[in-house]
Amino acid sequence: MKRIYIHTDMEGCSGIDRGEMVPRDSADYRYCVERLMADLNAAVDGAFAGGATHVTVVDMHRGGNNFDVSLLDKRAELDPKPEKNWWASLNSTYDAAMYIGAHAMIGTSCAFLCHTYSLAWHNYMINGRRFGELGMWAMVAGHFGVPIIMVSGDLAACQEAADFFDPVRTAVVKYADGISHARAVPDGEAENRIREAAKDSMSLIGEAKPFRPILPMEIKIEYKMGWGENHAELAARKPGVEKLDGRTVRKISDNCLDIFIRH
Repeated sequence: MKRIYIHTDMEGCSGIDRGEMVPRDSADYRYCVERLMADLNAAVDGAFAGGATHVTVVDMHRGGNNFDVSLLDKRAELDPKPEKNWWASLNSTYDAAMYIGAHAMIGTSCAFLCHTYSLAWHNYMINGRRFGELGMWAMVAGHFGVPIIMVSGDLAACQEAADFFDPVRTAVVKYADGISHARAVPDGEAENRIREAAKDSMSLIGEAKPFRPILPMEIKIEYKMGWGENHAELAARKPGVEKLDGRTVRKISDNCLDIFIRH
């Protein structure tokens, strides 16, 4: 039995090469949904080809509601996200996880639509190391003992995955020319890259280790200029949160599911 959990985002999906395509009110949003489903199905197909016996998928872009379920590979189980959290139904029964449509962390050079969770965040750090959403979600998976074995996205996202996870298989589906433009790999080739990387990554089960920071961990958020002062002030009112300066807060936690500082 090999159970796989696939987390999805949209910014790193194939064919999406302009930032203005992604908003829900964009004329191109339907195409973005179709590319998300095509990339996801390629990963599902690759996972089963590599020996998976069960695959669960979850829609995590902007809180969900991006999937066209009619296009989803019928072999995949859709996670309905019964809880309002980042891990939905992920648990310790899964052997490994994949991340489809990833983007790089805020501040990454030549990375398509790079950001880290909130547009108000300038930096997010764990134990002094800058993290993006790849690392954040890997910590959550690691809490359940689940390693990340495969990532798809632009070149910068795949390089970030290689920096955080070893071993890992990656599928580069585009090359950023800047934060809002990219050169996309042709759709069919992108799907093949994802399928092959997913299939190959199945061989890493048993070798890849869950991603876990040293606990207790220091979580630090530096907010952006202009609005950060207000966010830092509000966050510092929460129990256990310390304000370090006008735009920076920190807290200490011994729980990898406790990765946010709310304001």
